[in-house]
Amino acid sequence: MIHVLLVSSDKDFFSDLASNMEKNVNLNISRAESGGNALSMISVNNFELVVTDESLSDMTGLKFVEKLVLINPMINCAAVSSLSSKDFHAASEGLGILMQLPPRPDKIHAENLLQYLNNILNITNRTN
Repeated sequence: MIHVLLVSSDKDFFSDLASNMEKNVNLNISRAESGGNALSMISVNNFELVVTDESLSDMTGLKFVEKLVLINPMINCAAVSSLSSKDFHAASEGLGILMQLPPRPDKIHAENLLQYLNNILNITNRTN
């Protein structure tokens, strides 16, 4: 079972992404409404993937990832960002973000993200 945490202050923000991810029977999706709440959940639960919105109620998505890496530097993370690819790379350098997602991730983004995640889990022998 792959455990995924979606982090967004807007409960409907990841609806398209989540509905497409939920088609995978080996996936369990949890949600957090703030960065602080997500960090608390991550400190006591094992997630293979965390996906964060660009702006949360208590911090930016990138600030959340900075804090996340301090708790679990090996966690796979994707972040929504409206920055250009080049600017996102510069802003997130060193954070180990798996994938930049567009402001409204859809089915194709869900499929690509899960493919990247499965590749990593297979390489690291952490298959479900």
